[in-house]
Amino acid sequence: MTAPWLHIIGLGEDGLDGVSSDARAALERVEVVIGGERHHHLTEGLSAERIVWPSPFSTLRDEIASFRPRQTAVLVTGDPTWFSAGGHLARMFPAEELAIHPQLSAFQWAAARMGWSLADVETLTIHGRPAEQFLPFAGDGQKLLLLTRDATSPATVAGLLTERGFGPSKLSVLGALGGDRETRIDGIAETWSAESPDFHTLAVEVVASDDARPLPRWGLPDEAFVNDGKMTKRELRVLTLAALAPRRAERLWDIGLGCGSVAVEWMRSGKDMEAVGVEPDAARRAMAAENARILGTPRLKIVDGSAPDALAGLPRPDAVFIGGGLSPGVAEACLAALGRHGRLVVNSVTLESEAALSELHARHGGELIRVSVARADEIGVRRGWRPAMPVTQWRLLK
Repeated sequence: MTAPWLHIIGLGEDGLDGVSSDARAALERVEVVIGGERHHHLTEGLSAERIVWPSPFSTLRDEIASFRPRQTAVLVTGDPTWFSAGGHLARMFPAEELAIHPQLSAFQWAAARMGWSLADVETLTIHGRPAEQFLPFAGDGQKLLLLTRDATSPATVAGLLTERGFGPSKLSVLGALGGDRETRIDGIAETWSAESPDFHTLAVEVVASDDARPLPRWGLPDEAFVNDGKMTKRELRVLTLAALAPRRAERLWDIGLGCGSVAVEWMRSGKDMEAVGVEPDAARRAMAAENARILGTPRLKIVDGSAPDALAGLPRPDAVFIGGGLSPGVAEACLAALGRHGRLVVNSVTLESEAALSELHARHGGELIRVSVARADEIGVRRGWRPAMPVTQWRLLK
């Protein structure tokens, strides 16, 4: 077996003093060292050629590959495989070509400083990503550890928490963890005004105010969404999500996105979920974008257009929901795009689309159900059941 030529080495605040003996030996024999300016400062004294991270970052693979087979080291912060460039590099190069040298992660340091069990904490990143994406994990009593963007992140997180009824939440800014310059700043979200260092990890103990109405991860109330009344209502949305069966790191196509309720809940089910919504109406695309922002799924990709034409070039889905714009051609295109174990769910409220579902069910199989929901409502001085329009749902596992 050929010895690895590419070494991915995690660094802590103590630089070379904190790396393993294997990592130190690798650094002493490499010819090229790639890292950020901070990484180079932490590893002064090496004789290898120094290269700063390329810009844009997307050129990284080609630049590193150009050094093959010279012994090369890539320096990253903390654990190379936990929200780090190391994970990307491990997917870019064959396993036999690289060696990963682990290091304590910022999450481990932060949990130790806070006295928290890391197994009981949500570990998230808002570094280079919209801050709102931590919101689905903010529940009363929940502990969060966040990798942040810069000095502005604590104030941003504090503002988002306060806006959503979590103003009493406790924040701790943990800077330069494990080093001689380690710092800690504690405060409360609704009164946060502290200046934070650029490089830090943010610990959050979420506390709901007395009048807060914390949202569940999924099964959100209809009023949580900006909508025009035409949306997949809560009861049917729960059944729809159950049929779509989201699993970690999967991608959904939401055809006829509307206000985005199904796609948003799909993405709220896990930190690495993806969704693409196709919607021809500009007003509804705007509603979906706003719901994605306020409900913590800002990475929802929204496509202007109608299926099947708008599906061309989209990344392959693991599940597809058709909530509007159904036609046999659209359904066939979605089925063709799905791989093995892909799930297709279609909801229908009109006689015409119900007839199309009946034909599709006869041709492809699956499961056809009808759902009726009635809500108690006032009828004069008494109460009675006010039924919603029945919905026919076709479910298919490919």
